[in-house]
Amino acid sequence: MSQSPGQGIDRLLAAAIVLLAGALVWVVAGTMDVHVTNAGDQAPDFKIVGDDGKTYTRSDFGGKLLVLNFWASWCAPCVQEVPSLEAFEHVLGPEGVVVLGVSIDTSQKRYEQFLRRFRVDFPTARDPEANISSNYGTFQIPETYLIDSTGKVREKIISNQNWVDPQFVDRVKAMLR
Repeated sequence: MSQSPGQGIDRLLAAAIVLLAGALVWVVAGTMDVHVTNAGDQAPDFKIVGDDGKTYTRSDFGGKLLVLNFWASWCAPCVQEVPSLEAFEHVLGPEGVVVLGVSIDTSQKRYEQFLRRFRVDFPTARDPEANISSNYGTFQIPETYLIDSTGKVREKIISNQNWVDPQFVDRVKAMLR
């Protein structure tokens, strides 16, 4: 039984469609592979200019425990935790803890109002495109990473935290030894 020229073209088009669909699935699946940083992982490097004009990178905190906190002014849990995070920094800062707050606020005005309202003293920076938090696999805020002097994530905290809870403070002090 012979094929008509139209049937051959139909089969060729069908094969091309199947191949293109397979290629599309492969490309889409590759873009969906999001890395999520967890405790025990090496923390991704970053570079950001803080409100104080200094450029901060992950390695700038040599010998100290970096508390990298992602937040936004419109985030209710962020608002709840900032007073205790500020107190935590005052208590453990002299012992070798550095807090760096990275806001994903798109509004510079709301960001600045938040900092004034809560009198935030620790270094802060704004990353409106959320590039750094995305590199960490952070899509919920607040989210915080405790990063040791070797760049290893010692603990990851999702949602708000009572930073001055005595048991938590003791756990952080143990990381400093």
